[in-house]
Amino acid sequence: MTKKVYPTMVTPFKADGSIDYDGAEKIVKWYIEKGCQGVFAVCQSSEMSFLSLDEKVRLAKSVVSASDGKLSVVASGHTSESLDAQAEEINAISETGIDAFILVSNRFDLHNDGDDEWIKNAEYVLSKIDPSVKLGIYECPMPYKRLLSDRILSWCIESKRFKFIKDTCCDFSLLKHRARLLSGTGIEIYNANAQSILASVRDGAAGYSGIMANFHPELYVWLMEHYDSDDERVNIIQAFLALYAFTEAMDYPITAKYHMKKYSGIDILPDSRWRDKKAFTEYQRLVVDEEAELEKYFIDMIKR
Repeated sequence: MTKKVYPTMVTPFKADGSIDYDGAEKIVKWYIEKGCQGVFAVCQSSEMSFLSLDEKVRLAKSVVSASDGKLSVVASGHTSESLDAQAEEINAISETGIDAFILVSNRFDLHNDGDDEWIKNAEYVLSKIDPSVKLGIYECPMPYKRLLSDRILSWCIESKRFKFIKDTCCDFSLLKHRARLLSGTGIEIYNANAQSILASVRDGAAGYSGIMANFHPELYVWLMEHYDSDDERVNIIQAFLALYAFTEAMDYPITAKYHMKKYSGIDILPDSRWRDKKAFTEYQRLVVDEEAELEKYFIDMIKR
């Protein structure tokens, strides 16, 4: 089975704080060049909570256009609290030509009241949107991580409307269980956790959808192509990806934009609406620069 890579796309901004749509197109073209099969746009990495609905719609349209059919484009932008406002978001963004709208798991249960509340609210919102729209779910960690229960996953299967789950449980045994539960249903589950990506795809996950594909997507693509081989490089690449991914704790997505510009030649600024770029310290630059040297070594390794 082919395993796929869906980077969680960052949003480039201009110096005046507006979205750099030309820069966004360059990032999409870079994903294509590096062999990614898809892209998750208007997500947490995209700073979706800091975008207006008009910006979310325009950004999704620009990603679809730039992908030119070469990437499967899934997108979120599901940030409102009101259920009716959520339906408005979903309808507007779904009309941009994306392949699936990705729901944020905590939006249907803002106070973590339980599965009954989640399913009731989900059914209400789904009744307000076009039934032909394909859906997914992202266990976004903000404002809180609402993990999906077996009951909710079974509800998704029965609805026949879902195709994509972005798993952030960071629990290998649970992810393995979920992959088995979803096997043969048409719902693909993507692991966001780099440390367990190799083990998870060997046990049924569909691939990787995480923030570190904004640094070295070609390494994830290579790993997804060789995960079931006995190539001795597989475990070495996995170990490097696991180690590098601990930089998630730094000022992402500024780190990713800095890396894109310096090491991939993508002409964007490191600016962010989410993070204060003053918090991106010289120490953090040093860490990214040092790891980039090691990164080059492993990229060369997979080309041999």
